Amino acid sequence: QVQLVESGGGLVQAGGSLRLSCAASGRTFSTYAMGWFRQAPGKEREFVAAIRWSGSTSYRDSVKGRFTISRDNAKNTVALQMNNLKPEDTAVYYCAAGSGGVVRTTDGYQYWGQGTQVTVSS
Repeated sequence: QVQLVESGGGLVQAGGSLRLSCAASGRTFSTYAMGWFRQAPGKEREFVAAIRWSGSTSYRDSVKGRFTISRDNAKNTVALQMNNLKPEDTAVYYCAAGSGGVVRTTDGYQYWGQGTQVTVSS
């Protein structure tokens, strides 16, 4: 069982930065792929970024070059550094942990956090 708690959301102007963090419980954190998803009102939850146990990363095209995902297995944390934020990045951001091979869809994750709101004003 893995429990996930996100933090770091907030309100920021376009062009600004935020850093989201996700703290995970469980002794097998290092074996999980970790992902960030987001969901805007009236839209489906969508993939943002993922990092596998090996450290390899994957990003949706619209955030490449602006967002960076990282993990610290010693501290059981995963972070999402978001730079040059745009109003279209506004959403609730969710941290997720998965033991399967798929990282770009929600099906690949078994555990989810409660979400943290990110609002980018124009």
